[in-house]
Amino acid sequence: MGNSHNDHNKISIGGLLVTLGIIYGDIGTSPLYVLKAIIGDAPINSTLVYGGLSCIIWTLTLQTTIKYVLLTLNADNNGEGGIFSLYALVRRRAKWLVVPAILGGSALLADGVITPPLSVASAIEGLRLVYPDIKTIPIITAILCVIFIMQSFGTSVVGKAFGPLMMIWFTMLAVLGFINLQLHPEILKAFNPYYAYQLLIEYPGGFWFLGAVFLCTTGAEALYSDLGHCGKGNIRISWIFVKSALILNYLGQGAWCMAHEGSRLSGANPFYSIMPDWFLFIGITVATTAAIIASQALISGSFTLISEAVRLNLWPKVQLLFPSNMKGQLYVPSVNRLLWMGCIGILFYFQESSNMEAAYGLAITLTMMMTTILLAYYLIYRKGVAVGLVVGFISIYILIEGSFMIANLVKFAHGGWVSLLLVLSISFVMYVWLRANEIKRSMTEYVKLDRFVEPLKVLSGDMTVPRYSTHLVYLTGADRGDEIENKVLYSIFEQNPKRADIYWFIHVDTTDEPYTMEYKVHTLAENDVYRITFRLGFRVELRINLFFRKVIEEMARNKEVDITSRYTSLREQNITGDFKFVVLEKFLSYENEFPPNDQFVMDTYFWIKGYTTTEDEWFGLDSSAVVVEKVPMVIDPVENIKLNRIK
Repeated sequence: MGNSHNDHNKISIGGLLVTLGIIYGDIGTSPLYVLKAIIGDAPINSTLVYGGLSCIIWTLTLQTTIKYVLLTLNADNNGEGGIFSLYALVRRRAKWLVVPAILGGSALLADGVITPPLSVASAIEGLRLVYPDIKTIPIITAILCVIFIMQSFGTSVVGKAFGPLMMIWFTMLAVLGFINLQLHPEILKAFNPYYAYQLLIEYPGGFWFLGAVFLCTTGAEALYSDLGHCGKGNIRISWIFVKSALILNYLGQGAWCMAHEGSRLSGANPFYSIMPDWFLFIGITVATTAAIIASQALISGSFTLISEAVRLNLWPKVQLLFPSNMKGQLYVPSVNRLLWMGCIGILFYFQESSNMEAAYGLAITLTMMMTTILLAYYLIYRKGVAVGLVVGFISIYILIEGSFMIANLVKFAHGGWVSLLLVLSISFVMYVWLRANEIKRSMTEYVKLDRFVEPLKVLSGDMTVPRYSTHLVYLTGADRGDEIENKVLYSIFEQNPKRADIYWFIHVDTTDEPYTMEYKVHTLAENDVYRITFRLGFRVELRINLFFRKVIEEMARNKEVDITSRYTSLREQNITGDFKFVVLEKFLSYENEFPPNDQFVMDTYFWIKGYTTTEDEWFGLDSSAVVVEKVPMVIDPVENIKLNRIK
């Protein structure tokens, strides 16, 4: 895989275009609403405009450029980015690091529910300038529905079109900004951070403007999450162009505001106000396209996030599909449905983009703070950066992000509670999954496999037991090669003795690298008992049926195993023997006495599990050859039962 990652970091025109299309949707559409949110209903004055712009410029510099583009992009896991990739790099260092990972991941997913309706609504509401009485909700709903229906076809085709469209969008931002700069060239003074200080410290209630300012950098986390699609080099080079276009546009909006000093916005959006009338309709069309692309990028990001959470045992095993052969392309039907319902719900609840701005940003500040914590661990333990330097870095960014967080808390009552409720719900599912897996692990009994090799050989040759299958395959969760779960042996020997000619035990080990594909064969008894361990990366599609077949074919070619059927009539015709997979599905036994907390976790776990993918579907097994056996999960059987026998 080494070479492909180097290719991944190569800078090319095509790569830069794809990067523009995939990564900058969220941060690129922020000029639609940021300055409007900062000024709000207040009369336009120089402190507000200069201070607001200065805050935007320095936020984009400190938060997006320095923290994300220069520092965080280095924390890649074999070319992959995002909060869970970062967690995978440091999780062996401290158990509690799962907390920032869960909170950060949940907040990012919650963000995926608010961004699409916000950016599409901000764009479509521009139509009111042309048609004042237009009803925007039905149009926004239709656009959102199309975006979600598109997902199942994969985005590689659309992705190619996205780059040039975003190129047009950023060029339009830059040109409009530059033209409007002429209205009030003094606006360039906003580069001086003094104006930001003046707004935040000296202006009455100035600090709380940070909640609106923060909206200009909400897409920074997406730059990191989509690192695997585009590579570091392409992101860094294209960011120079994107940042210049964004700042030019903000300055143009600021110049227009200064030309109208003293008046109120009263519903007008500086973004559309800087367009000449003849250009409005074109501008709205391009803005809507950019908003659709922004939504698309966030949804793809959510799919990637969930697939990593599943592999890290932080999310239920849901169906993951790979609609196109492009690396990193992924579609998660269940998450698509949930996001779709969430987006439509947000739209109907808030109705207007200005109401959504009030709720937006609170969740993403949380993600950024959690990334900072994980990044500090990464810098100390993986990169060996001096602790003093890292403490300095952490202090600065916790101060910046903490200020944004506090300023955003004002939004709680105005709808911020919606995003926090989403964060808590998603975190709850992740906690239940993590804890339930810990409980299950603590209850699984393992025994030494070599003690049972002889009994397996004896059973294999016992003609009084009807043959169950030529090849019998069990999936095992035992990490150690010399162990096996007790319940597997119970299934073979006791439940209904299963005589087979060859017993196979398969274990899947998920690695912290994204694209590992390796396997190891452990021969316990030639032509009788084998164990195969697959080492698969956390981004590899699980197709155990296919992988297992490949291994068997290779072993047969090397004369390591004889896979022909053991039935005399079929053996003469050299027909391959039949394979049967046995999947053991756990259920909660009635014989348990749990502490109330664990009982609640397990009940919730099994309730959620009822709605997700079954074990055989998850491992990509062929359903015709799979037998599912229910195994009771007994933890602490009820001991003290007094039964009296009566004569």
